[in-house]
Amino acid sequence: MTTDTMLGIDLAKSVFQVHAASMTGQVKFRKKLSRLQFRKFLAEHPAATVVMEACGSAHYWAREIAKHGHVVKLIAPQYVRPFVKRQINDTADAETIVIAAQRPEMRFITPKMEEQQAKALLFRGRERLVCQRTELVNALRSVLYEFGHPIPGLAS
Repeated sequence: MTTDTMLGIDLAKSVFQVHAASMTGQVKFRKKLSRLQFRKFLAEHPAATVVMEACGSAHYWAREIAKHGHVVKLIAPQYVRPFVKRQINDTADAETIVIAAQRPEMRFITPKMEEQQAKALLFRGRERLVCQRTELVNALRSVLYEFGHPIPGLAS
């Protein structure tokens, strides 16, 4: 599906900044929308390529935006940073995302499905618990050693 508009979205907790440009870079409009207005905007706007920085809620919003027939692309923040022209604010960020996305060499991140995110969450949670357990065991061994009870470490 080809679209003639690219929307750069700067996601925030309550207000989203939208920067729309043609594929050649000509600015079409800039809008600041609440969450409710943003959902309505997505439903009413013709199919477009929507580009966002991959951040905390980007994968959720990518799924929501795709439901409205838009093509969604995510960019890693480190690939957007070199295109920042001025001070950082939501309006400038949305514009910078569009400029970065128009580069032919830009690499995009595939939005994760809900199941993928759930599995990653479980994996990270388990990793955190293993690290905390190791930390506690090492702290306990240290305290016991202070009182003359050396406990050998576990062989890996």
